[in-house]
Amino acid sequence: MIHRPSVAPKTVAIYSCGEVIGDGLYKLAFVEECRRRFPQARITWIAGLGPTTYAGVLKPFVANWLDEVIENPGIGRLSQLLDPRPPLGGRRFDLVIDTQRNVLRTLCVRRIRHGVFVAGTADFWLSDVRPGGSTAFPRSLIPRLRFLLDLVSETGTIPPSPIHISPEYRDLAATLLPDGPVYVGIAPGAADISKIWPLDRFLAVASAQAKAGRVPVFLLGPNEADWLARIKAAVPAAIFPEWDRTAGRPDLHGPLLVMALGARLGAAVANDSGVGHMLALSGVPLVSLFSQHDPLKYAPHAARLAIVDSKDYGGTDPSLIPVEPVIAALEGLLGEPGGAVSAAKVT
Repeated sequence: MIHRPSVAPKTVAIYSCGEVIGDGLYKLAFVEECRRRFPQARITWIAGLGPTTYAGVLKPFVANWLDEVIENPGIGRLSQLLDPRPPLGGRRFDLVIDTQRNVLRTLCVRRIRHGVFVAGTADFWLSDVRPGGSTAFPRSLIPRLRFLLDLVSETGTIPPSPIHISPEYRDLAATLLPDGPVYVGIAPGAADISKIWPLDRFLAVASAQAKAGRVPVFLLGPNEADWLARIKAAVPAAIFPEWDRTAGRPDLHGPLLVMALGARLGAAVANDSGVGHMLALSGVPLVSLFSQHDPLKYAPHAARLAIVDSKDYGGTDPSLIPVEPVIAALEGLLGEPGGAVSAAKVT
C-alpha cells in the first residue's frame, strides 16, 4: 500500500543529470505530466551535473510546465558529500524527485532540504515513499518516471496538454508543404553516428515512396549538408523544405519547424534520434529505426509507431536492417495493403 503525502506540495524539485536535445524531447511527456499532477505547485527542474536543453532550444516547450530551470549546480559529485552545507544555498522543497538511479548521486540529491524525497535508486532504499508488495518498477524510462509520480500523487483526470506550435510555424509549414500531395518524411541523420542507418537504404525507401506517387520530404540537419547533392541526384522527386525554402521568416527554424512540418506528413521514418522524437511529438505516424538502444526503454511517444530493430536481424549495427521491412512498416502506417508485418508495431 502506498501512503501518499496528505498535503499537496507547493514546491517541487525534479532532479536529472542534464539533457541534450534527444533526452529533453524524450522526457517532455514526463515534464508535462509533472505539471498535470501538481497544477498549483512551483516546479523547479534541476540539471545537477550539466546543461539542459530545457534552458535552451526546448525552453519554449516547457515554459508552461516548469517555473524554474537550474543548470549545473554540481549536485551529484563526490566532493559535495564532503561539504557540510546543503545544496542550493539551503533552499527547501516540499517534494524532491530524483529521476536517476546512481547511488552516489542520489545520496547527494537527498541532501537538498525537503519534506518528502522520492527515488527509485537501490530498490527505493533512500526514498521516503516506497511501493508496496511486489510492485514491479517499470523498465521503460517514461513509465518508470511516472511510477515515481504515482508514489506521491493521484493520476488525475486532467487531459494532457498538447505541444504548443505557434501559428506562425504552422503557416510556414503549410507554405513549405502545401495541401495536395501525400508527403512522407525521411530523417536520415542522428547526432550519434553509430545509430545511423546507411544513407543508400534511406534513398531506396524514398525512391519507393516516389514510385508510389508520394513526395519524399527529407529533413536534414547541418551535419547532413554534404548529403544534399547525393540525395537530389538519387531521388529527383524529393524536396527539402528546410534547405530549399524561398518563403520568408528565416528566424523560424529548429525543432518547432520540424514538428510543424511533421504535422503535415502522412508518415515518416527516422533513426533513433532527436529528430525522430520531434516527429513523434508532431503526431505523424512514425517508423523508428533502432540499433544501439532498447526500444522498450527509449521508443518515441508517437501516436502510431512501428519499430524496426537491428537486433532482430543479428546485432546492434544499424546496417543489419534491410530495406524491405522499413518500406512495409511505412505502408502499414499509410494504410496501404500488406501492412507493417515485418516491423514490431507499437500503438
